[in-house]
Amino acid sequence: MTADDCEAVARIRVRGWQHAYAGLMPAAYLDAMSVEEDAARRREQFGAGGSRVVNVVAERAGETVGWGCFGPSRDTGAPDGTAELYALYVRPEHLSTGVGRSLMAELRVRAAARGYRSMSLWVLTDNSRARRFYTKAGFTPDGASESYEVANVPVPEVRYAARLNA
Repeated sequence: MTADDCEAVARIRVRGWQHAYAGLMPAAYLDAMSVEEDAARRREQFGAGGSRVVNVVAERAGETVGWGCFGPSRDTGAPDGTAELYALYVRPEHLSTGVGRSLMAELRVRAAARGYRSMSLWVLTDNSRARRFYTKAGFTPDGASESYEVANVPVPEVRYAARLNA
C-alpha cells in the first residue's frame, strides 16, 4: 500500500463495515460513516504508522479491491512475537472470489517474515461469515472475549489466534 491508496482503502473499509456489520451495529452509525473522513484518518495514520504497521492492498485489473493490515498485538499480556490482524476488508462485490484468502496469506507471510510467531484478531461474535473465513484460514477462538460500544449499543467480540510458519 502507498499513500495514494488511502482513498480506495477508505472506500473499501467504509463499504465493508456497512455490508458486513448490517444488523450487527446500529444502522444510523453505519449510515453516517464517511469515506472522506476515513480517508483523511487513513492518510494521517499511514504517515504516522512507521514500519510497525504493515498495510497491504489487493488489486484486480488495476483496481484496489481489498485491504488488510497488521502490527504488534495491542492486547495486554500478549506474548512477545504476537502480531495482531487489525483489519481485513474486501469490496462486497469481490467477496468469495479469493481476494480475502490471498490477502490473508500475504499478511501471514509478511508477519512471519518480521519474526512474529503467532497472529491474533478480534471478530464480532455474531459475524458468522467472518468467523467461518477465519476458521478456514487456520484461526481458532482462544477463549478471550470483550465488548465495546457503538452508539451506546454493546458489540461483543471474540479473539481468534493462529500460529505462523517461519
